[in-house]
Amino acid sequence: MSDLRELYQEFILDHHKNPRNFGPLEGANRTSEGYNPLCGDRVTIYLLVEGDRISDIGFEGSGCAICTASTSVMSEMLKGKTVAEAEDLFGKFHELVTGPPDEVPCTDGLGKLAVFFGVREFPVRVKCATLAWHTLKAALRDGKTVTTE
Repeated sequence: MSDLRELYQEFILDHHKNPRNFGPLEGANRTSEGYNPLCGDRVTIYLLVEGDRISDIGFEGSGCAICTASTSVMSEMLKGKTVAEAEDLFGKFHELVTGPPDEVPCTDGLGKLAVFFGVREFPVRVKCATLAWHTLKAALRDGKTVTTE
């Protein structure tokens, strides 16, 4: 189990140090900002939505390793997905990180996002892992700023 935890930690640290899709997205037609005052995480999500599909995504911001890694993996997973698929993935991810720590999480359809299952053991870190997801939802709906407070 400790080898598995180390692998997960390496994966999260890699996405923190080398975030995918980092930077503003030229031509974005949806955007929103998110802020987690507890940890100091800040994220801006940029989307290019064509029809009902997220054709491209980018993000900027600064945050802890969990926040940045979650945003990076989210951006990889959502490219090419429909808005409905993105909202479904949001629900599955939220359930993964907020479920009871003593329950085995359902990771079906989560792909790389499954590495965040350990966040449920640290409730204070759930806001770090979900900030980008809530910001994504706001970008898809109304573009309002999101805060975890």
